Amino acid sequence: MAAEVVGQVAPAERGATRIADRVIAKIAARAAREALRSLPEEAAPPHATVSVHRDAARVRVSLELDYPSDIGGQCGAVRRHVAERVQALAGMDVPEVAVQVERLHSAQTRAAAQGRTR
Repeated sequence: MAAEVVGQVAPAERGATRIADRVIAKIAARAAREALRSLPEEAAPPHATVSVHRDAARVRVSLELDYPSDIGGQCGAVRRHVAERVQALAGMDVPEVAVQVERLHSAQTRAAAQGRTR
């Protein structure tokens, strides 16, 4: 058995690394943006809020999407990608990712607005 080095602290007693909620929220927002193929020109970037308890993060992502599109498919892709990226980058489990679609941007409305002159 190896001799214990005097003055060295055991791994379990060294402390812990804590990642701030806002950092996890930024990771989640960036991951949501990565998951979407494209965003409408006038859309705000995705925004995330996070609730962290121990090593688990519950995430709520708010975003804007084009319409018509596969809204369910896009929300599913965002959920999967956000959970994967938070796990990979922060080492936290993500049992819940809630996606909230704040606004839909219609291509018809955009085309009609571009055709108007004052």
